[in-house]
Parts: sequence; structure tokens; C-alpha cells
Amino acid sequence: MFHLMFHLIDEKKRQLDKKRPLPVNSLNSLKEALAVEWTYHSNAIEGNTLTLAETKVVLEGITVGGKSLREHLEAINHKQAIQYIEDIVTHEEEFSEWQIKNIHQIILKGIDDENTGVYRHENVLIVGAKHFPPEHFRVPDLMEQLIQWYKTEAQELHPVERVARLHVLFVGIHPFVDGNGRTARLLLNLELMKAGYPPLIIRKEDRLAYYESLDLAHTEEKYNDFHLLVAEALNRSLDLYLRVV
Repeated sequence: MFHLMFHLIDEKKRQLDKKRPLPVNSLNSLKEALAVEWTYHSNAIEGNTLTLAETKVVLEGITVGGKSLREHLEAINHKQAIQYIEDIVTHEEEFSEWQIKNIHQIILKGIDDENTGVYRHENVLIVGAKHFPPEHFRVPDLMEQLIQWYKTEAQELHPVERVARLHVLFVGIHPFVDGNGRTARLLLNLELMKAGYPPLIIRKEDRLAYYESLDLAHTEEKYNDFHLLVAEALNRSLDLYLRVV
């Protein structure tokens, strides 16, 4: 099923590539709209209560009454993290642990400065999941192995399968005390964008399917459900780009 979806995605990417260079104003408005939606959905998945409209005004520098400082910072930080990964793509920087730690540092800036960009020194649980993340002392080695795998074996996979598997493995390691989900979704899009695809958005309303498919991948090494969820999200982004440009 998801191989058919990959074929459809490849065809839409070819159509998009034919239109390059994309019109500057159209591209900027797309990026701006996607940044707001991406920030809203990624934070909402983690329990942030800002609405899409509230997220937009917070990113414009307006304070929303009745919402916590943390929720404001989560929106502002996420937008900054998007800008950071766009810079990485522009400069064609190689995937690295340094980048991962920098992304995480931006995500938790002003929220939990003690743990920003620092691998966890304690064991954690993923709420509602059957999967147990590895013991904290194994995290540095596992992250090193993840980068090594990504630079070698993973390059043989279809780009969509590659980024989906990266997301699964990263979340499985759960290298940080907090902010793993947001960081994982930013990494997924960072690598998608490097491969010439638009960023995708995993929607708040798909939260249950997202968590369940991740847990299935972690506990039974069944990846199809998660690959399909990622492919469907990318398909939506490609449709949006093709419609606008």
C-alpha cells in the first residue's frame, strides 16, 4: 500500500520540480502558512492549548490572555527552530548530533534551560506506550549509531521511508528528558527538505494514529502504519504546493 503512495509522491515531486524555480512570493506565503500550521499541530500533539489562530498571533508578537508563558514560548521557539533547519538546508550541512542538540536547545529555550541540548541522565517512560526507552547511559552510543546508520544503510531507502524510519528510531531512543516529539518531527522535515520535498505536517487530529503506529514500530518492528501516515501527510503538502505554484 505505502509503495503505491511512494510512487504517487514521486510523480507529484516530479511535477513540482518541473515548476522550479518556484515563484518567490508564492513560495514565501506557502512557507509562512506551513510554519504556522506546523508549529500549531506539533505543539498541540504535545498538549499545548493554543489554537491555530492564537498560534498565528503569538508568532506575530502578540500575547494571548489566559495562556501560560510556556505555551507562548513553545510557539515562538518552534518557529525559530523551523528557521534554523531552513538555514541548514540552504547551507547543505551534513546531518549530525550537533544539529540535533541545537534544534532541541531552541525548542526548550527559556522553558527548561538546564536540559536544553543535553542527553538525558535518567530513565524515562513514554506515557501511554508499551515501548520502554533504553537506559540513559546507553543514549550517547545509540545516538552515534543512529547517525552512522543514517549516513550509510539508510541512504539505500526511499527518502520518505528513510525519514520515517529516522523518526521512529529517534523517538525510540528518546534521547532527551522533554521535547523529543517536536525535535523528531523537525528532524523528519529537515531531511525531507534536504531531499527536495516540502515539509509535512502530522496533524493534531491524527495524534492517536501517530502514537499507535509509532508504538507498533517500536514494539513489533511493524513500520507500515507509520510509513503510510508520513506518506499521507507528505501527499497533502505536495498537493498544496502544486495548487499554489
